[in-house]
Amino acid sequence: MFIFQKSHAKEKRSINVPLILSTISVAFCISTVCAQPVSIWVTAGDQSKLLQKQPNLTFGNSANSTKITLNETTKYQTIDGFGECMTEGSAESIYSLAAKQQDSVLNLLFNMQTGAGMSVMRITVGASDLGNGTYTYSLVAGDTAMNNFSFKGVDSTYLIPILKKVVALNPNIKILACPWTPPIWMKTVQAYKGGSLQPQYYAAYAKYWVKYIQGMKANGIPIWAITVQNEPLNPNNTPSCTWTQQTEATFDNKYLGPAFTAAGITTKIIAYDHNCDVTAYPIYVCTTSTYVDGAAFHLYGGSISAMTTVHNATKKNVYFTEQCTCSDDFNGNYTGHMRDVFMGSLSNWSKCVIEWNLSTDANLGPHTSDGGCGVCVGGVMVNNSTSFTLKASYYTFATFSKVIKTDAIRVATTSTNNNLMTIAAINPDGSRGVVVYNNTGSSSTFDVVWNNQAVPFTLANNAAASFLWQGPVRAEDRKVAPQVAFATIHNFPEPFTSSTRITFNLTKSANASVVVYNSKGNIVASLMKGNHEMGTHSVLWNGRDASGRTVSAGVYMVKLEAEGYSIAKRICKQ
Repeated sequence: MFIFQKSHAKEKRSINVPLILSTISVAFCISTVCAQPVSIWVTAGDQSKLLQKQPNLTFGNSANSTKITLNETTKYQTIDGFGECMTEGSAESIYSLAAKQQDSVLNLLFNMQTGAGMSVMRITVGASDLGNGTYTYSLVAGDTAMNNFSFKGVDSTYLIPILKKVVALNPNIKILACPWTPPIWMKTVQAYKGGSLQPQYYAAYAKYWVKYIQGMKANGIPIWAITVQNEPLNPNNTPSCTWTQQTEATFDNKYLGPAFTAAGITTKIIAYDHNCDVTAYPIYVCTTSTYVDGAAFHLYGGSISAMTTVHNATKKNVYFTEQCTCSDDFNGNYTGHMRDVFMGSLSNWSKCVIEWNLSTDANLGPHTSDGGCGVCVGGVMVNNSTSFTLKASYYTFATFSKVIKTDAIRVATTSTNNNLMTIAAINPDGSRGVVVYNNTGSSSTFDVVWNNQAVPFTLANNAAASFLWQGPVRAEDRKVAPQVAFATIHNFPEPFTSSTRITFNLTKSANASVVVYNSKGNIVASLMKGNHEMGTHSVLWNGRDASGRTVSAGVYMVKLEAEGYSIAKRICKQ
């Protein structure tokens, strides 16, 4: 266990070789065996090694019968990153540290060079169950115009100042914001615990969200994505609020999505944010709502394979956004989360993995008294104003964030021992990041094989090794099927008195076009073309061709084309 008192040894960093030289070197290495250096860090469940840097190794001839081989021609999802959730209680505990220790812990968490390099973080919108009290940003009943919206209080004192320091350390961090409750005057019960949002306040709640996104931006804190509700099927926390799949889809489609569009807000809207034991809810919202980017999951119930079920059914993104370390058993938490949460979710299309939660005080607080988690161990335990301890969830996310970077592309691996669980990715700078977790029950010696070269390594049981080496920067490595998907296409109304909205998702930035074809394969209308950012997009078609004439009855095909890949939707005019 690592306990910080006064100083933290700085990690040695290698100097980047100019691109032209690294390109020549790599090209030579592909055809012959050469001394390609590999950086390795190891963390063991028994804490004998904690993100410990190992001596560099080099690629050579394969010598071991057990092999883990990268297959870079098979690509999966792009990775947004890894991190933890900063509740208002987390921010308060970190804020309580003296200035020197506060800077040290933030660097250990967020610094991309010398620290763990947290790249995704979930934050609470208003109070959660891990805080000293309950509050929202709208406390004046009936203020549907949000004239009295304010961050004044806990967030302006603790959360926002800490977040400003986080953004200064990593300006590219992706922040996911999630509420435990709307303002209580909008709910069916005038209380923080339980109840649901009343329909007459849907428009007001959408304004609340717009105020929140704009207010955080004004504070220098960009919000990358939101979920409408933490655990919408759980009424037992304080705070909490329940939503049905129908109410969430209605709110997203008719209120929140249009409000974001009108305000020019491009923040992603992610559905569900609850356990893997229910798939109907996220599938319904993702396929019904034209504004939703995908679905978020926890693993307090169900099977992690639910993420693949939802991904395949909706062709939308999936995210893993919460799992607590609910005891101080380092070995049990590290090994269980490595196996089930990180390896499990990433193997089931997750674009991120976020632990719950970032930090606590020495008494596992603060938390609310009714329904607040009293056993949740943070990634950092603040012992007092001058001392903190790094816990299991810090090392789980750091095992991955150390070598797999934002916008990496996950690639396939094959292993002669499936209990050597592996995730591999190509980073945007051409480096390769590989994490191997030993779930075999005993120490194992294996080769990591890349381009017919091998790095041998011996890994103890219940330990993980993070490998990083520089590879070529190739255009084909960045070309991954955008997994485009039409969220909603309706049969055309008769006659064409309104426009038809065509909505789709891109899981990566791409040069994309939307084209309508008739049954003979001729182009009827070209609706969109050009470069588009990753996320949800929509275009309107008024049912007319390029000459402005209303199209006749028949079968038409709307096709989205992006970087050589395409997906089509058959639609009919009756």
